[in-house]
Amino acid sequence: MLRGMARHTAGELFRYSGDVLIVWLIVALVAALLWSEGKRWRPGVWLTKPLASAAVVALAVQHGALESTYGRWILAGLLICWLGDVLLIPHDKAAFRAGILSFLVGHLFYSAAFVVYGVQARWVLVAVIPLGVIAWVVGRGLLRSVDPAFRTPVLAYILVISGMLALGVGAWADGREMVFLAAPAAFYLSDLAVARNRFLHPGFVNRLVGLPLYYGAQILFAWSVTLR
Repeated sequence: MLRGMARHTAGELFRYSGDVLIVWLIVALVAALLWSEGKRWRPGVWLTKPLASAAVVALAVQHGALESTYGRWILAGLLICWLGDVLLIPHDKAAFRAGILSFLVGHLFYSAAFVVYGVQARWVLVAVIPLGVIAWVVGRGLLRSVDPAFRTPVLAYILVISGMLALGVGAWADGREMVFLAAPAAFYLSDLAVARNRFLHPGFVNRLVGLPLYYGAQILFAWSVTLR
């Protein structure tokens, strides 16, 4: 019995150590990514961004993402967001549009994960009201500056990410786990920074704010698979 307990404790310690190493690796890669973005060094961006996103995927797998339906939906979201991260690196309209589509699908996967976990419908409806107002204000401001070719994808994206955040509120109400509020909210804010940079006021400050929020959200999503 004692031998079994020792093995169990050693296994938990190894897993915890692995988590810490992966999280610190992500932090280091994001710092290097921000430095590369600030210096406009594209090879650095191509190196660090895919690796940071891949490390988040590895974190989810280590936490057991493949062992539950909820975890598999989260893992699918992380993987499609990895693709979106790569597609947003080149300065190309077609790649950017494909990146928007990738993240839109990712938000749908996260939304499905919340539904699988369990949501309280009345809380979702309560959240929809303020989020709908915010979506209307943000959408109205963005669509004035967006290329006509991007208006439909941007509008669809705003609706989907608002829905994901509303479902996150519903999942929080069901399980009282703060991660269901923090992860989608951080992702939502990071997307606002991306939209501001792309369509309104380009500048490094958008990345300085948006990238840590984005990777913080992804780390939280990866960690959340331990709840099922």
